[in-house]
Amino acid sequence: MNYMDLVCKKLYTKNNVFLTGGAGVGKTTITRAVIKEYEAQAKKVAKLASTGMAATLINGQTLHSFFDFGIASDKEALQTNAKYEIKKKIKKLVSSMDLIVIDEISMVSSTLFEMIELRLKQADFQGSLLVVGDFLQLPPVVRGQAEVAFAFESSSWENFAFERVELTHIYRTDDVQFIELLHRVRFGKIDEAVHNSLNEFIKPLPHDLSQFTFLFGKNISAAKHNKTQLDFIDETLHVKEVQVVKHLKSTQDKEVERFMDDARIDKELALKVGAPVLFTRNSWNYFNGERGKVVNVDASYVYVQKSDAKVIKLEPVARSKAVWKEKTVDGKKEMLEENLFTVYQFPIKLGFAITIHKSQGMSIEDLIVETNEIFAPSQFYVALSRSSNPQRLTLIAPQKQWYELAYVNPKAMEFVQGQQYC
Repeated sequence: MNYMDLVCKKLYTKNNVFLTGGAGVGKTTITRAVIKEYEAQAKKVAKLASTGMAATLINGQTLHSFFDFGIASDKEALQTNAKYEIKKKIKKLVSSMDLIVIDEISMVSSTLFEMIELRLKQADFQGSLLVVGDFLQLPPVVRGQAEVAFAFESSSWENFAFERVELTHIYRTDDVQFIELLHRVRFGKIDEAVHNSLNEFIKPLPHDLSQFTFLFGKNISAAKHNKTQLDFIDETLHVKEVQVVKHLKSTQDKEVERFMDDARIDKELALKVGAPVLFTRNSWNYFNGERGKVVNVDASYVYVQKSDAKVIKLEPVARSKAVWKEKTVDGKKEMLEENLFTVYQFPIKLGFAITIHKSQGMSIEDLIVETNEIFAPSQFYVALSRSSNPQRLTLIAPQKQWYELAYVNPKAMEFVQGQQYC
């Protein structure tokens, strides 16, 4: 089935679509194809997500910036912060869109989703809404002990009358037993068979840790491991500094730095010949999460050898942050995307370690998961599902039981299981 055509057909007929499925089934690929299809017809698409990290995966922006929510997390805060009424320019912007895409919908809270509906009504939005994600992955971020409330819990969810399209074929791996294990972990079904299967991935760590990518839950752990392992390599250190071009002089440095962090772009990329790296985007000759080894570095290029022995000659790649602005084209005013700034850096990161959060969208072959830094529902599933080769997967022995790690938010479970039979 051509899912891109199916989704577009529904959207073109003014239906709203919920595109879902587990990890590695191609949700982002289909989403990008839908966006490309719309834009090829000169239709306007808002590409949005609740976090900067998720937004950069579809070259978009955050929900808060697009809808002018400020720092508000609910309608009451919009009132308090004088953001409840829609500004004329925001109304014009929202109403000009043919399609609004919201990626990683699992991370959007019910109150944020209600704010989105408010803005769409205020702007008299006539286009279609495409929400993408899996509620059995990362949940909305909450402060302290506050209870998680998902987008589907708000009355707004029912009001949009989403047509559901579920992707089921996993492209990341073709190991049938591992796919079944992932399915069980995704739903938190940890019986004795799953317990035993997970135990089989507990192996002695290899002597040469540089052959594997460690997946940590915390930034500090990943950064420390990367530095320690790089120091072991007795080669010249090369530091590639990011180049920033500000198209708007008022752009602040902290905004650029936040964008780089979200987009997995190093301000100073430290490399040595022999160091492993992970590609951080897709291209015709490499994919997001693919591993390689630095074989040469010169003033202009970094040469990376992949596992198939092919050497990729890399140059800095441009990544831009864009906003919608009203422009006059041929005497007529219309909304166009304009770049605020562009950063140029090599599309790689050190491959010794990365965080679970930063591994979003990646397929990693040689993987070690530090299970003792798992702290959120569905986080273990997200980590496990990064693996594209279970034969090259190692799990650090957890200090907890597997069922305490592979747990799922019960509300998300009930919603997803209920959807499967509708």
